[in-house]
Amino acid sequence: MQDNSPNRNWYALYTKPKHEFKAKSQLHSVSIEYYLPTIFVTKQWSDRKKKIEEPVFKGYIFINANEKERLIALQQSAVIQTICFNGKPSVIPGWEIDNLKKMLSAKPEIFISDKIETGAKVKIVNGPFNGVIGVVTEYKKGENYLAVSVDLLQRSVLVRLPKESIIKIIKS
Repeated sequence: MQDNSPNRNWYALYTKPKHEFKAKSQLHSVSIEYYLPTIFVTKQWSDRKKKIEEPVFKGYIFINANEKERLIALQQSAVIQTICFNGKPSVIPGWEIDNLKKMLSAKPEIFISDKIETGAKVKIVNGPFNGVIGVVTEYKKGENYLAVSVDLLQRSVLVRLPKESIIKIIKS
């Protein structure tokens, strides 16, 4: 169903609670390009520990679609709605999705935070997060973290910034 027309955009879809993986499966079955950022976390039960895969943003999945595909995505039982602003579907800039993909591909130890206050916007020019654009913040005293935000969701993913990373400050 994918076409390469210029009117394809990234959208955030709101899913039913705990239905992110079901939405992923349903979108795959109708050939809609999706992105479900996930991490592995260790869960403790009374008798054992187990590593399980969880969505980074609970209740959301992203699609790269044209208007027709977006409407088809909304027909899937695990999907509730497109995230909208002023009654119109909100478009997520492709670079925000690219940053998230680059950062999570390194499988870092991450923390999810509500929107980080605006700080110095930077681009990593060397190291494991090369090419990622984000905001440097201090999450724990004395340690630098890189915050990559999805502004539409008002959420940031924080990763510990390795000392070998070279940072270039971006003028806004």
